[in-house]
Amino acid sequence: MTGSGSSGTPKKGDDARTPDEFRIDEDRPSAATVVLTIHGDADMRAASELRGRLGEVIDDSPRAVVLDLTGATFLDSMTLGVFLTAMKQLRARGGRFRVVAPRAEIRRIFEMTLLDRVFDLDVTRQEALIAAGDGRASAAA
Repeated sequence: MTGSGSSGTPKKGDDARTPDEFRIDEDRPSAATVVLTIHGDADMRAASELRGRLGEVIDDSPRAVVLDLTGATFLDSMTLGVFLTAMKQLRARGGRFRVVAPRAEIRRIFEMTLLDRVFDLDVTRQEALIAAGDGRASAAA
């Protein structure tokens, strides 16, 4: 994250959407699972950074990658292509690729492009982790 200004109070207009609003946070709930959380507009300006980050993660050979779009405000076709390429690379290595898309407007992008039939979509991160084999419920009841 970038440092905040000294006043701490944003000026009117400071919160307008800008390319630097996009960011990726990484979490590793286990040694075999990586969660990448996307914030802001994931558009063609962000595609290169996203492609590189996903490539680095997949090169580490995780068993599962969870892409959390809870904080995403926009996806374009280039971003969807990056996701598709990453999913294919991970699956070719025997890994699982899950997408968390709780917001209707983001989920609709997958539905309109019929990619909801290609990607494993979950409503919550916990659902995705369980389906990916992490955060699983205890086998003993």
